[in-house]
Amino acid sequence: MFAKRIGIDLGTTYTLVYLPKRGIVINEPSVVAVAMEDRKILAVGNEAKDMLGRTPDSIIAVKPLKEGVIADYRTTEAMIRYFINKTLGNVRFFRPEVMVAVPAGISSTERRAVIEATIAAGAKAAYIIKEPVAAAIGADIPIGSATGHMIVDIGGGTAEMAVISLGGVVSSTSVRVGGAKFDNAILDFVKKKYSLAIGERTAEEIKINIGSALFIQEKLSMEIRGRDIVSGLPRSIMVNSDDVTEAIQGELELIVAAVKRVLNETPPELAADIMDKGIVLSGGSALLRNIDQLFARATGVPCYIADDAPLCVAKGTGIALENLDSYKRSILATK
Repeated sequence: MFAKRIGIDLGTTYTLVYLPKRGIVINEPSVVAVAMEDRKILAVGNEAKDMLGRTPDSIIAVKPLKEGVIADYRTTEAMIRYFINKTLGNVRFFRPEVMVAVPAGISSTERRAVIEATIAAGAKAAYIIKEPVAAAIGADIPIGSATGHMIVDIGGGTAEMAVISLGGVVSSTSVRVGGAKFDNAILDFVKKKYSLAIGERTAEEIKINIGSALFIQEKLSMEIRGRDIVSGLPRSIMVNSDDVTEAIQGELELIVAAVKRVLNETPPELAADIMDKGIVLSGGSALLRNIDQLFARATGVPCYIADDAPLCVAKGTGIALENLDSYKRSILATK
């Protein structure tokens, strides 16, 4: 197999791999199952996620990325290696060039950790691209034009917002709030209101099935099961969309405040462009019901959800890698 280029959206919740001319070839959870005794990697991705909350004491299922950055270097390296090998096969003659999307707000040390982990996992060269830039490219926003465009990418670990013009980021910020924080807020709310202990997976299912960023007239509801905190016995209850909206209000307010901050720092001419074109939302958490209406009400700027919102960063990473020369100004490249 000849030298390949791979784009990786290394997300807190999911990792997506993009191959030029083939598109997204892998979309799996960022979870690794590790044996406690010898720290051996037992499973990665879908197989490891199935073990979350269900492992014996001898095995732990870990998420090696927290809030968009590497929390466990060795496990992250093993995960990147797994995804590269799964994409290209274990036997190959040339090491691939890999571009990884990272949050715009990470430090130079955190950025270096991503590069080192990618090289150690078998890459010939590692490039870094900021997530809002990748998301904008993947959402088909013409970032090279002399007009202002605003992208808000809400992933599992971080929410990134940026105003982009002439291929560069004019103003941006990043808050470490995303889908994982929504899940934890739902988990805590159910515990307090219903005295029921539930797991992360159940909280995520509640968010996906009945979650809404705004209170809705026709409430959605679903039955959930968990452990009664008082009796310690299994119990099932009904929760509704109002519960989810109430639970995640604090997290949503942090994201809204960050969006307003970026708009405040935007030059007037570009702000006028954004009023005209609207704010584009991408990322898995952009699929939360009515989140576009929440931002539109809070900012007075129209909001649109990008096509294939959860895939925008991965697609943009792959497109930037295919056209490295065109996007050099938007990308920090390093060996």
